[in-house]
Amino acid sequence: MAALGSAVGPRVAPARAGQICRRAVIMPAGRTRVVVRAELKRPEYIPNRIDDPNYVRIFDTTLRDGEQSPGATLTSKEKLDIARQLAKLGVDIIEAGFPVASPDDFEAVRTIAMEVGNDVAPDGYVPVICGLSRTKPQDLERAWEAVRHAKRPRVHTFIATSEIHMQYKLRMTPDEVVESAVTAVKHLRSLGCNDIEFSPEDAGRSDPVFLYRILGEVIKAGATTLNIPDTTGWNLPHEFGGLIAAIRKNTPGAENVIISTHCQNDLGLATANSLAGAMNGARQIECTINGIGERAGNASLEEVVLAIKLRGEAQMNGLRTGIRPVHIYPTSKMVSDYSGMIVQPHKAIVGANAFAHESGIHQDGMLKNRETYEIMTPESIGLPRQEQDRGIVLGKHSGRNALNSRLRSLGYELSQSELDDVFKRFKALADKKKGISDEDILALMSDELHQPKVIWELLDLQVVCGTMGMPTATVQMKGPDGIARIGVGVGTGPVDAAYKAIDSLVRVEAELSDYSVSSVTQGIEALAHTRVMIRPAGKMSDAGYSEHAALGSVQRQFSGSGANEDIVVASARAYISALNKMIGWMSVVVKVAPRTKPAVGAGLSSGASLASVDNGQAPASSQLTAAST
Repeated sequence: MAALGSAVGPRVAPARAGQICRRAVIMPAGRTRVVVRAELKRPEYIPNRIDDPNYVRIFDTTLRDGEQSPGATLTSKEKLDIARQLAKLGVDIIEAGFPVASPDDFEAVRTIAMEVGNDVAPDGYVPVICGLSRTKPQDLERAWEAVRHAKRPRVHTFIATSEIHMQYKLRMTPDEVVESAVTAVKHLRSLGCNDIEFSPEDAGRSDPVFLYRILGEVIKAGATTLNIPDTTGWNLPHEFGGLIAAIRKNTPGAENVIISTHCQNDLGLATANSLAGAMNGARQIECTINGIGERAGNASLEEVVLAIKLRGEAQMNGLRTGIRPVHIYPTSKMVSDYSGMIVQPHKAIVGANAFAHESGIHQDGMLKNRETYEIMTPESIGLPRQEQDRGIVLGKHSGRNALNSRLRSLGYELSQSELDDVFKRFKALADKKKGISDEDILALMSDELHQPKVIWELLDLQVVCGTMGMPTATVQMKGPDGIARIGVGVGTGPVDAAYKAIDSLVRVEAELSDYSVSSVTQGIEALAHTRVMIRPAGKMSDAGYSEHAALGSVQRQFSGSGANEDIVVASARAYISALNKMIGWMSVVVKVAPRTKPAVGAGLSSGASLASVDNGQAPASSQLTAAST
């Protein structure tokens, strides 16, 4: 068995000659120097081999496993936006979804395959577009139909191999499991798919001898990548590294395929296990942006990539990836905004505190030399320091060029119409707040651009509340038919009243499962940033279910966010954002367009109110139901 730090690679051809390039390196004091070094090109993509023994493929499953996080449902537009950003980041494979889950999932994967999967860069790079499938024939055919339009399509099929899964979940014998896996791979071959990934689910708790057997059989059937999942996050790094080494040594034909890792984070070891796998010969690592995913999440792409970038040469025998780290932070922000999954402040690489220094001793060291306490710079992941803004202070007298310059420094390239939308919000905020920080700009960006397709739009909102009477809200909204309407609601507090007023117009039954509000910056003038999570309720609740790769039929949840200097307005924008996302998804699934002309004077049927929200508490489960349509 190979040692943990041996960094043994698969038996492949020698690395290709490097390409000489000039690179400006940011020095601790803000100066730059130019260094000349050899930078290897990304190897030509061949499904079952890599012509560089040190190259590790990055397989991003944010759009599939990441979206399985509760409340992280993404619309087709959001998935396409994220896929484009992942291509900009340089991931080798994008697992775009589970096509059989729902019509919307299928269309999203198909669109990504046709657009992102055919957008070839000048250097020849184009990501592989992958779809997940169970071993069922209808799943396989649906997945292949979704991805086959890509220049480099792949189907990823799986079946559980641990004793507990085979006995209690599958109710299949080991022989039946092997037959199902082999039949699936052969069926994909017959459809014309030549890039096939196979995963033995729960491999980390499976009998190694059985693993060698089933993996050897799928290799003979035509699989090109073998993914080894630690599905429950059970393994320790030395165990998982040893498992990868043993599979490479004992599986017939392992030298002719790529070995991959997929590690869950239940014990907080997903990144460590992934790196241990790579150091023992795995040459593909499956991960997600911000580490989102089932339960405790997956291996974090940014952690894996930066660990290899910073330590790969010295401690991993030269391992490298093709990722462009400068796009990490904008990608992390987009995924957080779209999914509703907040990044914890102390999250490695992309957390708000990752480059913050409060200790006096640390601050003293940083002032003398940044390398005393920073092993990487925020600029290297696309996050400029505010003190490097060349003296430009943004405020109410700032113009479009100044705002656009700051946005570009933060990693955003906007069209003229997008810039106009953000600039309007920027000027409105600048009239009420003296200094506009990067955090304010990012919040406005999220609220204007990182939003689902607009079906209902908030035009105006007014609330009356206090100790003298019932809180009342009046909203003016523009519906999908372009007509502006006014709705009124009475509630236990201003947010509850605003939500009931919105319900009176939208008339879609939804259950509020989570509500949170936070301050973007410090001070009384700070922007409020609100996030909500809802799920279909009432007559539409049955249509809110889709197929989950491992759990079967599950109900979808939809998140929304909003930012404004007024907490009630921010809350309303967040709720409307979540409703737009849910209506858009439901209209595809149910094939029923949302109602655009509610009956005048229709009554409301509401369950538990938002009293806890208006008292400063997030409800565990508040019911927001509008009249039946």
